[in-house]
Order: sequence, then C-alpha cells, then structure tokens
Amino acid sequence: MQNSENHDSVPIISIQSFRKGQLAGRDELLFNELHGERHIDKPHKHDFFVIILFDKASGIHNIDSKDYPIDNKEIHILFPGQMHKWQINDGTIGYQLMTERSFFEQFAPYFRFSFTNYQNHPVIKLSDEAFSKLMYEFNAIKEELKSENSLVHLINARTAVIAAIVSKEAEQIFTEFKVYQSNPRLAKFNMLIDEFYKEEKSVVFYAEKLHISANYLNILCKKHLKVSATQLIQQRIIIEAKRLLKSGDLSIKEIAFELGFTDHAYFSNFFKAQTNITPSEFRNL
Repeated sequence: MQNSENHDSVPIISIQSFRKGQLAGRDELLFNELHGERHIDKPHKHDFFVIILFDKASGIHNIDSKDYPIDNKEIHILFPGQMHKWQINDGTIGYQLMTERSFFEQFAPYFRFSFTNYQNHPVIKLSDEAFSKLMYEFNAIKEELKSENSLVHLINARTAVIAAIVSKEAEQIFTEFKVYQSNPRLAKFNMLIDEFYKEEKSVVFYAEKLHISANYLNILCKKHLKVSATQLIQQRIIIEAKRLLKSGDLSIKEIAFELGFTDHAYFSNFFKAQTNITPSEFRNL
C-alpha cells in the first residue's frame, strides 16, 4: 500500500493497492466484489473515486468521521480525499467500481449536483428499479473489463449512466437537491461556495457573483434551505476543517491558514462556535 510518510497521518491509498484482488480492470479503473465480513478499523483515504453498490448488506460505514448504517440496495460514494473505515457483516454482497481521477473527470458532469451534496450524503438508498438498472450497468462494465480489448468509450458511457441514475435517486431522497434543481441561483451559490470558500467568506462576494443583493440571497436561503447564506458558507468550511483535522497532516495553525483564516485563535473560536468543541478536542476524539 502506498501510504503517506507521516506516521500520525491518515494513510492515503492509491488504486494500485487494490490491483492484486481485482476481479477485472484496466489502467483507469478496476472492478471488485465484496463478499462476507470485511473490517477496516483505522480510517484511510483514497486518491481515487469509489462507488459501491450494496445488494444484501449490513454493518457500519464510517465516512469523514460519521457513521452510516449499511443496508440492502444502497449506493455509497467516496470522493478522493474522503476518509473512511467500515465494519461489514457476514452475508454482505457488494460491488466496487474504482476510478482514477482523470477517468472520473470524464463522467463527473453526470452527477447533476454539487459534489459537496454527495459528500454530505454519501449513502443513497435505492428504489428496486434503480437498483436493477445499476446492477445491469455494473455487470456490463465488469464484463467489458474482462474482455481482452475492452472499449474505454463504452465503459465511460456506462459510468455516465450510473452517475445519472444515482443523481436521480438522490433527487428523490434529499430535499435540498430538489431545492437546488428548482432554484438555479441556489444551485449556483452552492457551486460557488465549493470554489471560493477558502478565500471568500462574505455573503456580499457570492451575491455579486450571482448578480443579486446579499439580502435577497439570504432570503432565498432561509426560505428554501432554512439556513442563512452565511451558515451555508460556514458549513462548508467546517466540513473541510474536520477532514483536515482528522487527516493529521497539518498543524491546527496550518489548517487555519489553509482555510483562509489569518489568525489561528480566530479559527479556533470559529470552530468551537460551530461545533461546541475546540479543534484540538475534535482532533483527539
């Protein structure tokens, strides 16, 4: 396994570490099956994208320090850099598709919502119809990968279909997805936060980008998302702060600067105000 050198940091594992056990694959991606009990006790990160289709399943999947029960007919999504560990129970059947970043970029646009939404909701319960469609696509990719001259364009098309099906299911389940779909300005705001949250924390900045007033942006957020525009920005900062604190690679002072805080104490006060604990206390949980 290719791990980062810092002993205290969360290991970063490359896709090559999974080649030995792969059922089928090529340079850009690989396909694995999960059967029975699996345990990852210490969290790690991947530098690649993973999508897991669970058929019959039970256990706990911890993603970015949050526990998600594993159940039948679910999709679990892991973006590069997200931490995870799991306790998968006996009798579980699942299918993993792992793709390099460069290949992921080709079908990423078919995830119709901001990546932050999927990172905040990495587990998506599937309808019977969606599960059947995804099983078909996963099996088709597996068979294509097994062929001697697999066609990357065909695989790419199938991964785009998978992303579209997952997005459709997510839309049915998570209310904010529906809000973003029916409110293009809020969807754009969410994407702008993803792009600029480290440098820009002012509602005025985002409102200007959207060609509306800060007051109107706040009204839109409170009406449709039940939180203020400022809270949305702060939520994104806290998600990244937690990830960086748990990764162990940077000091708290370095994390503060990474997130655009010029003062270490200001970052610590901000973090405590949002979470009720200090960055040091969170890191030691």
